Amino acid sequence: MHPKEAQPAQRRRGAALEEALLAAAWAVLREHGYAGFTLEAVAGRAGTSRPVLARRWATRHDLLHDTITHASRMRPVTTPQTGSLRGDLIALLRELNNSRRDLATVMGVQLGGYYQETGKTIADLREISLIGQHTVLDDIMSAAVERGEIDPAKLTPLLRSLPVDLLRHHLFMTLQPMADEDIEDIVDTIFLPLVRP
Repeated sequence: MHPKEAQPAQRRRGAALEEALLAAAWAVLREHGYAGFTLEAVAGRAGTSRPVLARRWATRHDLLHDTITHASRMRPVTTPQTGSLRGDLIALLRELNNSRRDLATVMGVQLGGYYQETGKTIADLREISLIGQHTVLDDIMSAAVERGEIDPAKLTPLLRSLPVDLLRHHLFMTLQPMADEDIEDIVDTIFLPLVRP
């Protein structure tokens, strides 16, 4: 066979197959929303059959949960190492602002039918996607406590998540990235005064 001749299609198996299926599922979800997110549509996009999906995911809810988790993990967030709480938070918010906007759009806009059908919320779906993961925000807060930049008694769960929650709210409400000066404002005028010793 000449190197430029078409190679026979390789049958995908295991992790390669699952990766292809989840990538196809994400594409269908982004393009067609929850209403168009069916096992048939995903199978067609992946170039396979519905039974191939049904062997892995009993329902489209199961497939959706794994698709959101997969999409989240395909956009890994690194722990900033700037040496200060302010620098680390600003770096994290900038990275989330740039890398997670499409995920926020899908979860906030494209999944209305899912939330209505199941009674679940965006927070429920986010929790499902974070099962077994340690968050970068936890690392940032722990390092800041060790450096004496945060009073741990002031760091309630709601306050801990406030900077990311404010960014997420902006992304959900506007479907646009947050301006850099607004990111700095969240850190400097809202968050830091509340947690400093």
